[in-house]
Amino acid sequence: MAEQVQRYNDYGSWLTSQLGVKTQKISINAGFTCPNRDGRVGRGGCTYCNNQTFNPDYCTTSKSITQQLEEGKSFFARKYPEMKYLAYFQAYTNTYNSVESLRAKYEEALNVSDVVGLVIGTRPDCMPDELLDYLEELNRRTFLIVEYGIESIYDSTLKRINRGHTYAQTLDAITRTAHRGIRVGAHLILGLPQEDRNALLHEAEVLSELPLTLLKLHQLQLIKGTRMAEEYENQPADFHLFTCDEYIDLVIDFLERLRPDLVVERFVSQSPASLLALPGWGLKNHEFIDRLRLRMKERGAFQGKKEK
Repeated sequence: MAEQVQRYNDYGSWLTSQLGVKTQKISINAGFTCPNRDGRVGRGGCTYCNNQTFNPDYCTTSKSITQQLEEGKSFFARKYPEMKYLAYFQAYTNTYNSVESLRAKYEEALNVSDVVGLVIGTRPDCMPDELLDYLEELNRRTFLIVEYGIESIYDSTLKRINRGHTYAQTLDAITRTAHRGIRVGAHLILGLPQEDRNALLHEAEVLSELPLTLLKLHQLQLIKGTRMAEEYENQPADFHLFTCDEYIDLVIDFLERLRPDLVVERFVSQSPASLLALPGWGLKNHEFIDRLRLRMKERGAFQGKKEK
């Protein structure tokens, strides 16, 4: 008989409970850049970043937001005709423009049939109060998540990976956004240079104190042509690249220290093998989840078990 214990607060179940219908995110490339690319706070972008790793083929700035969403819908509708959709503004910094321009892009997405909400990915240093005024109003009439790339809580790491913002800015942005009643998500990379296991597990305790709704975890992957891949070549001792089994046990230890009501959206990133500087694990996301759940059952583990 299948196990009935809910080992962690999974995103799929939460999303269905929020919207009452099966819902799929569709990624959009709306033509944004980042302040650590265009010179406002830096050049070159994050040292690990290559946006090709998460943009689907239909997701290109040569197509309008509407066209990208319609093509995404066509892809998913073949399998799930009754599906509803969230427009996911994913590539680069999706609040890095004037409020007027952002409003036009977001409203265009919401005008596409069967789109029932927005997920907006951004940085902690790109959320002015004027934009929050609009997002607060938007949140009252549609489903909305604002996702911040935290990546690390340690300023020394943020500086090394050229994020161009501090943890204090992260804390400020999350707090101001949550104060408006908006659901707040965060992205965290596990395995950044010079962060040991204790440092990574401490992040679970710190993030549990923040007014976050959901969390995305990613293992560090080294992507061809990035500065981080070059750093690894020159200073491999600064990195620990986890085996799949090591990472699963790390994630379980992390979950046990995590606030039980925090929704966990994902645990791994899946970059195309052709872009990886080093071989990946060769697992699909559902295969990783199956292994994770089995290991949690073996250990008697569940989210929040060791929360302080």
